Amino acid sequence: MTVPPDPTVHPLDHLALRGKREAPALVLKDEVLSHEGLNRRVGQLAAWLAAQPGAEPDARVATWLGKGLLACLMPLAAVRAGLVHVPINPVLRRAQAAHILADSGAALLLANAGRLDTLEPGDAAGAVVHDEAAVLAALDALAPLPPSAAAPESLAAILYTSGSTGNPKGVMLSQANLWLGAVSVVHYLGLAADDRVLAVLPLAFDYGQNQLLSTWAAGACAVPLDYLLPRDVVRAVSRHGITTLAAVPPLWLQLVQARWPDSAGQTLRRLTNSGGALTPDLVRGLRGQFPQARLFAMYGLTEAFRSTFLDPALIDAYPTSIGTAIPFAEVMVVNDAGEAAAPGEEGELVHAGPLVAQGYWQDAARTAERFRPAPAFSTLGGMAVWSGDRVRRDGAGLLHFVGRRDAMIKTSGHRVSPQEVEEAALATGLVAEAVALGLPDAALGQAIHLVCRAMPGTAGDEAALRAAMAQDLPAFMLPRAVHWRAAMPLSPNGKHDRARLYRALTQKA
Repeated sequence: MTVPPDPTVHPLDHLALRGKREAPALVLKDEVLSHEGLNRRVGQLAAWLAAQPGAEPDARVATWLGKGLLACLMPLAAVRAGLVHVPINPVLRRAQAAHILADSGAALLLANAGRLDTLEPGDAAGAVVHDEAAVLAALDALAPLPPSAAAPESLAAILYTSGSTGNPKGVMLSQANLWLGAVSVVHYLGLAADDRVLAVLPLAFDYGQNQLLSTWAAGACAVPLDYLLPRDVVRAVSRHGITTLAAVPPLWLQLVQARWPDSAGQTLRRLTNSGGALTPDLVRGLRGQFPQARLFAMYGLTEAFRSTFLDPALIDAYPTSIGTAIPFAEVMVVNDAGEAAAPGEEGELVHAGPLVAQGYWQDAARTAERFRPAPAFSTLGGMAVWSGDRVRRDGAGLLHFVGRRDAMIKTSGHRVSPQEVEEAALATGLVAEAVALGLPDAALGQAIHLVCRAMPGTAGDEAALRAAMAQDLPAFMLPRAVHWRAAMPLSPNGKHDRARLYRALTQKA
């Protein structure tokens, strides 16, 4: 385990104080904040939060927002006000948002008028709802709250991530988890105060949120971007002199295929990838398009923020490796006998150390499954995350991803629960049975395929099914293809035989 300098854990909202006062910290469409301005805005939003009815210590405040000022400030402002932030991905629809609000017991919800208008009675689950524009208008009149003195182990955020079955589960992250994650990334990426980071990933993801936190920990400048097309990213890189770009493989593929003007992209110093494995072809494409930029391949899971990175000097020789442990992480490969796996032997990736989350919100059973004592041979010991992912360590000490033990579908950088897709299909009333599977796809990582049996007396209508599902699911959760079956195969225990369906579809492809 490599330990970076300055590992001291302060309250998370002190990140707003890391940069030079007059240096730019945040570039928005209509506003540029210096680090001094960032700290002031964080304090003003914290003051507004603390004054709201229901804002008791450790109460949850949810945001359902695009990458505007409130979404960027909230990770720091919530903890300064003594609250816990619950970000909701803005691409989610009302059904997913309603689940998160109910499960987290959020006391407050901040969203824009368009999203609030989609909510139905009962969806807010008791949360007091506030329009984004009204909150922004109230900030200027408020005296900022000073930085907090909260304990490092206090709860800072609940990030919802889909499980292999059922609804999304909330991962509990402490101030230390987020602070040390930011310091770790600054160290191994080599971020500096003159860096400009284009934040294109959703801020509701740990990878996306860290775009802000690690940037500010380095005293650098973040440029959030909600993009529609790859050319929007190209233009932003050129316009803002971006030095650091984080993305997932589907976006990297689009950016490699995009037209880059001669001067665009020359300011890039580093590219970082997570949320899916890079392919040798994609590595070659990125290295050819951005030869001056260092390419970091990484592996992470929300339950431990991030576990590994590959030294960019090795990416050409080992394009599919996920590397070695990041600072503050102890990463082990545990074989089926519970022992340290030998080089070349497949085992489960187990992560120990101070980046390990506090478990799942109000879910002791699933917490006990994933968060268990570290193996006896662990150096750090304590509680560890048993990822369920299968990896192997080669003779050079580099880790290689083998596969996921669960049925999670990873598409376009999103983790999608098959059960959630299946439930949406069944809710349409057009199908009697449904199984969602992830099939390999060069552009998406995995594409969602839905195998269905139509309701008796009806013929399968793919267009009608997709249109009905689109009422409740975001675009990335909709099936790429629907396969109709007269009967669904069953396993010996009476469940749908997913393995058989998967084999049939992959052989057909």
